[in-house]
Order: sequence, then C-alpha cells, then structure tokens
Amino acid sequence: MAEQQDINYDDYVKRHHNEQMPADDVAMRPDLMARESGFTEGVKRLFGGDKVLWVIVVALMVISLLVVYSSTAKMAYMPNSGSSTTAFLRKQLFMLAACVVIIFVVHRINSDVFRRLAKPVFWISLGLTLAAYFVGVKTNDAARWINIMGFQFQPSEMLKVGTIMYLARALADKQSVVRNIRIVPSLKFWTWRTPKQRRIIKEGAMPLFFPIILSCAIIIPAHTSSALLVGALSLVMLYIGRVKWADLFRIVGLAVAGFALLMLLGLGRSETAEGRLSTWWKLWTENRTEVMAKDLTDTERSMIAIHNGGIMGRGAGQSAVRVEMTHPESDYAFAFFVEEYGIVLSMILIALYVWVFFRAIEIFDKCPKKFPSMLSLGLAMMITSQALLHIMVTVNIFPETGQTLPMISRGGSSLLFTAVSLGMILSVSRQTEEGTHSDEA
Repeated sequence: MAEQQDINYDDYVKRHHNEQMPADDVAMRPDLMARESGFTEGVKRLFGGDKVLWVIVVALMVISLLVVYSSTAKMAYMPNSGSSTTAFLRKQLFMLAACVVIIFVVHRINSDVFRRLAKPVFWISLGLTLAAYFVGVKTNDAARWINIMGFQFQPSEMLKVGTIMYLARALADKQSVVRNIRIVPSLKFWTWRTPKQRRIIKEGAMPLFFPIILSCAIIIPAHTSSALLVGALSLVMLYIGRVKWADLFRIVGLAVAGFALLMLLGLGRSETAEGRLSTWWKLWTENRTEVMAKDLTDTERSMIAIHNGGIMGRGAGQSAVRVEMTHPESDYAFAFFVEEYGIVLSMILIALYVWVFFRAIEIFDKCPKKFPSMLSLGLAMMITSQALLHIMVTVNIFPETGQTLPMISRGGSSLLFTAVSLGMILSVSRQTEEGTHSDEA
C-alpha cells in the first residue's frame, strides 16, 4: 500500500511539474503549435515589410498624440473656439487611425502598380497645385489648399510624392543610357532646333529635367521652402540615378540664378521669404537680450522652449512657451517636445527619423529592381530631410519654413501623404522579402 502511495505521489509530482512548464504542454500538443505558427505567419503576411520601420511608425504616432494633446490645450480657451481640451486630440487620433489604414492598404500594393501610376499621379498633382491658385482656399496670403468633395487638402504635399515617383520611374527607364546623354539643353534656346539639341531635349530634358522645373515653378509661389525641398531631393535622386556631374552642376547653377531672379523681381512669396531670411540673420547678428517678451519671434520662443526643457524636460503638460507661440503643434512641434520631454528623448526622436533613412538604404541595397529601390530611397529622404529641416528651424540654423514634423505635427495633408510614402516604402520591403518584384519594375 505504501509502495502504491509512493507511486501515486511520484505521478502527482510529474503531472504538477508538467503543468508548470508550458513548453512541455505545447510540445505535447502539436495541433496547438501548428495553430500558433499559422497565426504568426498570418500576422507576418498581413503586416509585411521591414519590421523595424513598423515599430518606428508606431513610435512616431504615439509621440504625435502626446505633442498634439498638450500643445493644443491653449486653443480650447481661445474666444469662440467652441472646442474642449480633448477636441484636437480626438481629431488627431482620427487622422492617425486613417494613416494606419492608408499605410496598411498601400503596403499591400505591388510596386509595379506604383510604376504605372507614377506619371498620372505627377501630372494630376501638378494640375491640382496649379488649380489651387485660382480656386483654392487662401491661408497666410497664399492659395495652398483645394477642396474636393468636401475634403480640403494641400496639393503641394501630393506633388512632392508625385515628383519622386515620376523621377524614380524616369531614371529607372533611362539607366541603360543615362551616362551617355545630357539632360540640360543649351541656354541658347534659338539653337534648340539643331539635331544635337533636339536629341538632348528628347532623350534627357523632357523625361528628367523639365518635370523638375515645372514642379518647383508651380510650388514656389505658394510655398518657397517646399519648392526648395523638392528641388534638392530631385537633385539627389538624379545623382543616385547616375546623371552626369556636369549636368548636376548646371542644374545647381540654374536653380541659384532662378531663385535670385525671383527675389529681385519680387515674384511669388519672395517678400515673405526675404522677411524670414532677414529675421534669421538678425537673430544671429543682433543682441536681443533686452527685447520685451511680446516682441519675440516664434523662432526665439522655440529656442527658449528648448533651453527650458534641459536634459529631462519640464514634464508632460508643463510647457510655458506654448501659450505664446503661434503654431506649437505644427511649425514648432520639436521645440515644444524638447521643452516637455527634454533633450534625451528628443535625441531619440531625431534618431527615429534618421533610422527611417538608414532602413531605406538597406531596402535600396536589397531590392533587385531599379524603380522600387529608387522610389523607397527617395521617399525616405523626403521624410527625413523634412524632419531635419523642421528641427533646424526651431534652433535657428535655417530660416522659418512652415515645414511640419512628419507623422507628429497636427495636420491633415502632411500626415496623409507621409503615410502614403511610408506605405510605399514598406511595400517595396515586403516584395523584396517575398521575392515578388515584377520584371517590369
């Protein structure tokens, strides 16, 4: 009897031990292992592409909610605002939810679809940006917004994405001959009828050079900094696409001359640009220590906010400068973030944007096709460079631009088209992992 009791006790210990070791239970249940494995594979297939990039997107969205909720608190107390302290948070949450849907949908689309859509998207966005000057909604004395079926958006944001898509396709199509052709015709336009110049215009200028000129020329009257950003990104993409150095230098020279002429003639928003350049220069050269607080510029307030933040920040909701700044939730989101969360977390935020670029470089290296690889790198450069430009404005390294902080600043158009860009980058990454890139790309 005692021997039987010992055996039962040993069986009990073994059973109890197995209950405490889930791994053993799983090993005893192959059907459970198969279900878990199938679920994991299903999630991977559903959310394909670069996993690190997905994590970065989620992190930026969380930061966006923190920034918008705290920075817009003052707006609820403005006269006739009709808003609660959470109204702007709810709107931002809705926009971010829409961004998640957009990223998911776009990342499931194959890159050959983007290739076919590149030219239509470019020309449609070009037309909408031009139409905004005639039927658009004016903001800050500039027609930038257009209303389509009740949805108001900034077509220049669409044009930035469209230009990169167009250039990625044009450069991919020209890779076999791009080192042997010129893309900038002679400035002596009366010679354009000669066989040599006609060949340059047909093979190089029409597919590569003229679209960049059109894009920048249409954006610049409403948003000078966006035009400069598009021009700079286009130049880098031409370099990546192996365009001759001589043509790159010609484009830089023409761009500088064109911008100087624009400023001299006072066209577009040159007066605004000149005023911002003047303010930027004064902040570097004049002693502003005795200026009254009410006379401070937003750039000065942003620098004060960064100074107040220190290493660890003042804490969530403790910003003092947000009440005095015009747009702490958009144009100066980074300065506001530093004030509340400190330099340490702000360095992590900067690292996230730089990380987007480095992840795109890895996607570019692994992708076997020309168009999707250049598309992903170009879009990542747009996101990272816009973020760094925004940050440089807040510390007065660069004059005020009005560029938002991608995926963080409050807004609609910038958020949505940044989401589209991230979706396309993830699409390229997903197809590279799956090996499903089309031969057409």
